[in-house]
Amino acid sequence: MKPTESTPSTEASVSELITKLSSQTSRLLRDEMRLAQREFVESAKHAGMGAGLFSAAGLLAMFGLGSLITAAIAALSLALPVWAAALIVAGILFALAAGAGLVSKKQLDQASPTPEMTLANVKQDIDEVKDARHAR
Repeated sequence: MKPTESTPSTEASVSELITKLSSQTSRLLRDEMRLAQREFVESAKHAGMGAGLFSAAGLLAMFGLGSLITAAIAALSLALPVWAAALIVAGILFALAAGAGLVSKKQLDQASPTPEMTLANVKQDIDEVKDARHAR
């Protein structure tokens, strides 16, 4: 065996093995962090593109809704004056908005700002670790 070659792992001392483990663990963590960063950047690109397209779809849907509202006013104006048709359609829209507002308020009242289940699970995990440490 040449003096520059490293000794086989079967003959390596404990300190050499610990040193290797430490360096390999550090390298593994750095590699995993780089991979996670690349994945996050790629995911953020897709999320940005999706959000932009979703906004465009929402804008187009608003134009479509405006067109439908105009058509409803035009249809009612065949039987009523235009101002009365517009007033009726506006009243219906305000009633729908009020209903949606009440439902959303009820949903917001039920929302909790803290993740209760997660906090309970973390507390349980901490208690289990404490119990395991004291059981030794």
